[in-house]
Amino acid sequence: MTEANSHIDFERLFKFRLIVARYGEMDVAGWWNTKGLLGRHGALALKRGFPSTHYFAQARIVFAVADSRCHELFDPPGCMTLWSLPAEVEDRFEGHWQDWLDQGEHWFPFFEVLAEVGRKDLLTELVEVGLIDQNHLDAVGKLRRSAEGRSVPLSGMYQPNDDVITLLAAGFARGKRGSPAIPYARLED
Repeated sequence: MTEANSHIDFERLFKFRLIVARYGEMDVAGWWNTKGLLGRHGALALKRGFPSTHYFAQARIVFAVADSRCHELFDPPGCMTLWSLPAEVEDRFEGHWQDWLDQGEHWFPFFEVLAEVGRKDLLTELVEVGLIDQNHLDAVGKLRRSAEGRSVPLSGMYQPNDDVITLLAAGFARGKRGSPAIPYARLED
C-alpha cells in the first residue's frame, strides 16, 4: 500500500462509524439490534459503570453489533466494507482507541451531537457534521443497490483510503428502514 493513495484519517473513520452505527440502531433505521445505545438512553445506562469512558463503551458495543449484522447479511470475499477493512487498517484503527480515551473531553461534544442523529436522513447527518461534501453527495447519488438489495457495490478496485471509506459510509444511505444495504469495494491485489 503506497502512502500517497492510502491515506486514512482514523479520527474521520471513527466519526463515520459512529454516525452510521447510530443511524442503523432500531430507533432510527432499524438495521441492527441496538436501540438508542449511542443516544441519550445508552449514555445514562453506561455512565454509572464507566463514568469517563461510557461513550467509548457504547461505541464498542454498537460497532460489534453493526459489524456482526453486516457480515450476516453480506460478506463478500476479497472486499472491504465500513466495518471490515483490511487487517492492517483495522489494527491501526484499534491503535488509536487509547488516544481517543485519553482525550475523552475532546470527543464529548461529538457524542452529544451523535445522540441526536436520526432526525434527518443519513446524508444530511453526514453533511452537517462536516464529513461529506457535494462531490461525495454526487458520487453517492450514482450508487445503486444490487439486484438482491442487500449490498451497494462500488465499481472498480480499491485500496483503503479516505475517499473509498467516505463512500463505504455514505453508501449506507441506499438502505431502507429495516433493510440495510451494505456498501462494499473490491480490494486491489
